[in-house]
Amino acid sequence: MNTVAFLVLLIITIYTFGFAVSMWKEKRKLGAVAVFFLTLTMIVLPFFSIFR
Repeated sequence: MNTVAFLVLLIITIYTFGFAVSMWKEKRKLGAVAVFFLTLTMIVLPFFSIFR
């Protein structure tokens, strides 16, 4: 089950990071930074809740 959760989180993280990169290229830098920090949060928080 942890493997499935990890794969789902990885796919969502890659998609969200790609969205941040596309926002950066469209000159929406503040929004891109916010989405990037959201991506970092998505990477860090599951290790405290799911993977303990």
